[in-house]
Amino acid sequence: MTDWSKLSHAYGSAEDIPAQLDRLASDPTPESWSDLWSSLCHQGSVYSASFAALPWLAGVAGGDDPAQTVNALTLAGAIMAGAQPSQEADDVRVEHAAEIAALLSLANAGLRTASDSTEYIYLLEAVLSFEGVVGWGEDLAWGLVNEEYQVSCSGCETDLFIVIGERGHFACSDDYALADADDDVETRPLRPANPAELDGIGRRLHAVALADGRHEVAGALTYVFGDGTCPDCEADFSVAAQIGEHW
Repeated sequence: MTDWSKLSHAYGSAEDIPAQLDRLASDPTPESWSDLWSSLCHQGSVYSASFAALPWLAGVAGGDDPAQTVNALTLAGAIMAGAQPSQEADDVRVEHAAEIAALLSLANAGLRTASDSTEYIYLLEAVLSFEGVVGWGEDLAWGLVNEEYQVSCSGCETDLFIVIGERGHFACSDDYALADADDDVETRPLRPANPAELDGIGRRLHAVALADGRHEVAGALTYVFGDGTCPDCEADFSVAAQIGEHW
């Protein structure tokens, strides 16, 4: 039996977590999930109570409500992403090996039934997190869902926006989203990777998305693992390498 009073979350003692879990179990509203996220994975930070909640999250993920399954999987994935890489993460993986294995299996199954591309991307990120893949288990979804990554140029260190989505596929140093229609925002087109030449995690993610029929996601991934050019200094760079600079 977990003694939550001896654990902590983002706001101090975790003694209120059982009440939060009971509330979610009886009335799983978005607000209740938001409260639990805020306590257990506040801006990516995790706590002793976060790991103690993994068995409960695994139980919810294994239930028969698809929406709650996704909520539980994405929160559990974010918790595991927030813990790594560290000795703490290694200890958690040993202590909760059964729950993490169950969560991984459920997340992989969820990829086949995801309701849309956004849900698919978050579940794909959760899979990587449960597997212990550093970086992409935390940063994959942010850029793909929001259609934008923010990186630094490898040449001049200028902050760049990497845009991948409906606005196009380009790099720029100006805040294109706040620019007026008449503003001249200097951009450089991204160069997508040739799928046949992808390797490592890029090759794997692209192949998984194609196998699941998520061609839009697979196409976006060719830009994530492609190349760009800085509009300020004209230096070429690997998009994925610059995304991973802060890991």
